[in-house]
Amino acid sequence: MAEHFELPSTIAILPSRNKVLLPGGVVGVRCTSAASVQLVEQELWQKEDLKGLIGVVPMHDSQASDRPLSPRASMLQFLQEGKNFDCGERESSVGAPPPSDLQPPVGRQTNETIHWHPRGVAARVLALQQHMEKPTSRVTYTVVLEGRCRFGVQEFNVHDLYNTARVTQLDSTKAEMEQAEKDPEVQVLAHQFKSVAGDLISLLEPKLKAVERTKALLETASAHKLADIFVASFEGSFDQRLAMLDAVDLRQRLLKATEIITRHLQTLRVAEKISMKVEGHLSKSQKDVLRQQIRAIKDELGDNDDDEDDIVALERKMQSVGMPANVWKHAQRELRRLRKMQPQQPGYGSSRTYLELLAELPWQISSEEQEIDLVAAKDRLDSDHYGLSKVKKRIIEYLAVRKLKPDARGPVLCFVGPPGVGKTSLASSIAGALGRRFIRLSLGGVKDEADIRGHRRTYIGSMPGRLIEGIKRVGVNNPVMLLDEIDKTGADVRGDPASALLEVLDPEQNKTFNDHYLNVPFDVSKVVFVATANRVQTMPAPLLDRMEVIELPGYTPEEKLHIAMRHLIPRVLEQHGITNKHIKIPEPMVELTIQRYTREAGVRNLERHLAALARAAAVKVAEREQSMRRVTGDMIPEVSLMDHGEGRGGLGDGGGVEMEVEAVGIHGREVASAMTDLEPLLVDEAMLEVVLGPPRFDGKEAAERVATPGVAVGLVWTVVGGEVQFVEATAMLGKGDIHLTGQLGDVIKESAQIALTWVRARAAELKLAVAEAGSLLKDRDIHIHFPAGAVPKDGPSAGVTLVTALVSLFGKRCVRADTAMTGEMTLRGLVLPVGGVKDKILAAHRCGIQRVILPERNRKDLQEVPAAILANMEILLAKRMEDVLHQAFEGGCPWKPASRL
Repeated sequence: MAEHFELPSTIAILPSRNKVLLPGGVVGVRCTSAASVQLVEQELWQKEDLKGLIGVVPMHDSQASDRPLSPRASMLQFLQEGKNFDCGERESSVGAPPPSDLQPPVGRQTNETIHWHPRGVAARVLALQQHMEKPTSRVTYTVVLEGRCRFGVQEFNVHDLYNTARVTQLDSTKAEMEQAEKDPEVQVLAHQFKSVAGDLISLLEPKLKAVERTKALLETASAHKLADIFVASFEGSFDQRLAMLDAVDLRQRLLKATEIITRHLQTLRVAEKISMKVEGHLSKSQKDVLRQQIRAIKDELGDNDDDEDDIVALERKMQSVGMPANVWKHAQRELRRLRKMQPQQPGYGSSRTYLELLAELPWQISSEEQEIDLVAAKDRLDSDHYGLSKVKKRIIEYLAVRKLKPDARGPVLCFVGPPGVGKTSLASSIAGALGRRFIRLSLGGVKDEADIRGHRRTYIGSMPGRLIEGIKRVGVNNPVMLLDEIDKTGADVRGDPASALLEVLDPEQNKTFNDHYLNVPFDVSKVVFVATANRVQTMPAPLLDRMEVIELPGYTPEEKLHIAMRHLIPRVLEQHGITNKHIKIPEPMVELTIQRYTREAGVRNLERHLAALARAAAVKVAEREQSMRRVTGDMIPEVSLMDHGEGRGGLGDGGGVEMEVEAVGIHGREVASAMTDLEPLLVDEAMLEVVLGPPRFDGKEAAERVATPGVAVGLVWTVVGGEVQFVEATAMLGKGDIHLTGQLGDVIKESAQIALTWVRARAAELKLAVAEAGSLLKDRDIHIHFPAGAVPKDGPSAGVTLVTALVSLFGKRCVRADTAMTGEMTLRGLVLPVGGVKDKILAAHRCGIQRVILPERNRKDLQEVPAAILANMEILLAKRMEDVLHQAFEGGCPWKPASRL
């Protein structure tokens, strides 16, 4: 509100029906009547004096009543006009249309009794806007007025259509107000008013936008201005505002303003207290009503499947599994999200499946380990597996450490060996000795990292990884888990599963294994991991570093024989529903099957052949039983019914029945003895050829294939164990080129080049050419072939075999048929050590080879070869290539004694 100013003696009057404008208040008025429109046009619009003054005088009819607004409306009015408390620019109230003037036309007679109030407020125009109504084209105005000071009406006059009045100013001057505010009584009243106004602001502070400006105004503005401004901010009753307008004296004004503000404050406090109580009671009742409505809607739609009961049961199950605190907090958040969803929503099924997985995982469930009995474990290993003494010893050591320290973080055992040697059954035996549940995860062909870590839940069809799924399926958190075929994982654009296994197998990391689908840490450190593989060459070095490799070489023929008699034959007979009373497989026939039909490192092919014999026996047994039943049916005696007396004799007539039964035999033997005295089917050599076909191996292959010069017998290692590899070389007219065939790798091609270079350099010493050494390949090409061309071949261990084949070709001498060799060679003729010595010696023994040439530095590897094999074979050690040639040919091979490195 502005400072004191001089008010003109005559002023245009704008009536305000049942409304009171106070000094400091701002109001927007819509002028639609002819009198009001004329007033605005002549006094304001045509003069273009927006700073002009007009008088606003309240008028009320006889029906106007004292109806105060509700406390909620009072708060809304205060919030809307609270921003107008400052003395600068002000805006009209937002959200409600301005009050319309209802002044009757001058001179119009009406039944209503209109009362003009003797006091009014001089108002300054803040804004003026013209409107054109359609389609009448009538002009109306909207004017925003700010109250300035009080005046008293001495006389009303008529000016055309609107009224004017002769007025006198009622507000005191600035000096008089300053003098009045120094009065102690006024100061006490002002302090009391500001205190009540401060309480009101504090109560409305959460909902008031301009709190800081309001507080500043309360501290800086004078008391007489604050009284009018605060009362003008509330939509009080008409009589209250009139009383405030009539309070010209400062003391009366402060008392009246304090009374009005106190009444509003008390009303707001009571209303807020009642509202809080009512809302609290309604919130509980509304929830119950909503639940009943939801049940009724589901019943009407036929969708009442007790989902809420299922969710409650799921929550109880989750509480009972003993989740860690962080996991339980995460599960509660997901459960709250599920409660807010409807079963028809797209994410409902996936969210519920996820929570069911959390509830089914064995967070605290463990197998009760029985006390480890090392003697019983050793007996079980001996009964389940024949041989493998080194492997059994390592397993017993592993169990002994577990017995002394159950929570020890032992190494991850990785059994490496060819197929069919018992790697998986060894892991099962470890689980049995520990008293834990056993689960097998096949990793062969896995190329997606998500198979180990799981898919993220953002993908459609996401699921946990095989590790978490396996633990969920087995139901305990400490099983023995077999990672089968761990060497056959691949890598592509979807990730590297072998890298994901690094966290699983690392004892320092797997305590907080994080599956992408689970998205919370799960402790897998209690799981005993055992891995199997056929070879270690394809496994990443970091993964191999986390495991202890235990090699399982192939079985010897003697070991295969014992395994077949003790394990394979009883199991095969049981699988085919026959016993040893139906078929007998003598030990010599099993040995013959091993020699002629199987040359593998394991015993799977042997088991297949034994199963073929069992099937043949099953056919014979089934045919005999069917034949016996047919014969027994033919031997049923005839029964004659004889009549006694006249008429029909029968059971109904009380007649007797006589039956004659004659015992019948088969070739003098009774039927019962014929069924029980059938001789078992005896497997002999003729039956082997009938059932298994002609022998695949006869032991003469090596002698037949090395009968001509240029052929040597080598030993190689493959994923299925050791194998015998023939190397063939031949010469033909050409330009001195070398041709290599047999699907060879780069390493073996380089070995062939080295072998040819060494032979050409030693041609004269080996008496392979009568002229200079360079004439060895003159006008001829060399072709070296490795049979079994469909099988990829690579590695350096064929170096000595290539040299022997070339020397045999150029020297026109045959290599000994009972000799096989392996070893890498250098350009200087040194023989370097190779791997897989045991597998290679076993392969040579299976093929009937009696002599094996090995590098001298592989002497230590002979300790792993069974003594029975070494007793039947001659092992020859060589340091240089000349030693190999001397042992490979009958009568040795000449070379100069003075040859140097």
